Amino acid sequence: MKKIQLILALAIMLAATSSCDKGFDTLNINPTAATALNPVFTFNNAMINTAFPGSILVFEEPIVQQMFSPNSGVLAGGNFNIDNRGPAGPNAAIWQGYYQNVVRYLVDVINQTKSDPTRANLYNMARIWKAYVFQVLTDSYGDIPYSQAGLGYLSSNILPKYDTQESIYTDLIKELTEATAALDATKPTEAGEITYGGDIGKWKRAGNSILLRVGMRLSKINPTLAQSTVQKAVAGGVMQTNADNLAVLNNANYKNPVGNTLNSTEAANYYLTKYFVDYLKSTADPRLASIAVRYVGAKSGPEQTAAKANRDPAVQVGMPLGFDNGTIPAQATKDGLASFYDYTQLDRTRLGRFDAPTFLVTHAQTQLLLAEAAQRGWTTGDPATFYNAGITAHMQQLGIVDAGSAVAPAAITAYVQANPYVAARGLQLINTQYWVASFLNGPEAFANFRRSGFPALTPNPYPGKEIKGNFINRLSYPDSEISVNTTNRQEAVARQGADNQDTRVWWDKQ
Repeated sequence: MKKIQLILALAIMLAATSSCDKGFDTLNINPTAATALNPVFTFNNAMINTAFPGSILVFEEPIVQQMFSPNSGVLAGGNFNIDNRGPAGPNAAIWQGYYQNVVRYLVDVINQTKSDPTRANLYNMARIWKAYVFQVLTDSYGDIPYSQAGLGYLSSNILPKYDTQESIYTDLIKELTEATAALDATKPTEAGEITYGGDIGKWKRAGNSILLRVGMRLSKINPTLAQSTVQKAVAGGVMQTNADNLAVLNNANYKNPVGNTLNSTEAANYYLTKYFVDYLKSTADPRLASIAVRYVGAKSGPEQTAAKANRDPAVQVGMPLGFDNGTIPAQATKDGLASFYDYTQLDRTRLGRFDAPTFLVTHAQTQLLLAEAAQRGWTTGDPATFYNAGITAHMQQLGIVDAGSAVAPAAITAYVQANPYVAARGLQLINTQYWVASFLNGPEAFANFRRSGFPALTPNPYPGKEIKGNFINRLSYPDSEISVNTTNRQEAVARQGADNQDTRVWWDKQ
């Protein structure tokens, strides 16, 4: 009898336990929460992370001789013509930042939306942004993972193959052409995206402006394809005003990485170059007053105070290239300065603010590319008209960033009249203005300098350079690829050339 009672008791306990377990696995699930993340939020995250890393102050900006640091050591890069691709090397920043924080999210958005007709516009917006991102990557490094990139979470492919730059450019043209044409204002327009707020007209103009940039990049390697691509872009309609600029804009989750670097403990380490300052002075360019500040008499970083700040173009003194922190003090003395802290810098309180927008593709750049296309006979229109419009747009763009950097309309008119377009020097004038209009867009200034050969820079005289040529031609692959994606990287190197900064990318034909 006692055994029967014991069995019954155990049975009741088991039944009670089973009853208590029912629904236990759903206790911590909110029944009203969404079952999946809205892909527009993922898209926004990718767009925010497209802002250029602070490393452009170490490589791209010094290569094109606009800004640089004399500080050696971990900052060795473009000013020293020295590679720096260690585990935290600055030439790996765009690679790691874009693949980890941009590409994989864009691939996810595209995968989620490609078969959903209600998200067709989001699908095509993501394709346009992805094309932009991959152009920056391939222009910086050459052959890169493209067709298999970002598939780690979808297909467990964590070792993507490297595609040739030529094949990447072929696909960029296809993607931009198709995605831009497919945007449709009669379908849901994705007002939640943070770049254009779902404005389909602006997205179309952005897509075509990127396509124009892609086409012009091919001017040396394949002029026929360049011309046909430019004509597609122009026919589709490109940016018309600064309101169309493609940029990472101010929002609660965004802090400009370049501005953040310029306002950090490194604030006193970055300077405008002598070449850049002297060029702006030589043409009485009003943009110098918008961009530059000199802390007159400063003998240290802490002495770079508001009381010493002078924005008068006449007193600006750019720092000469070829020096490091051991040799620049003597040069500053020769230049009649109190110390190297007395050289001209980007004004950190205006264009260099940590919350300043990051401009990716602009109306000013687009007008200047149209000027070159017209000069080459690839599109209709007057090159001089496009040229003047590009200069004007960039000067007006400065005031969008900060009211203190606005260029007065009368000053714009005076500059354009005093510095007219001359057909005989058309390519030089256009691409030198493109260089100015791409200030703080290091990757684009670097790419267009290699493509066009302008401005006509004098090679950096730094004595300890590692490159054999006059200028850095590409960034080398990061160490993480050497140690992890070894086989695919080796195949790319065998095909493209040595993994150093002398090797030219495919479109950079000599």
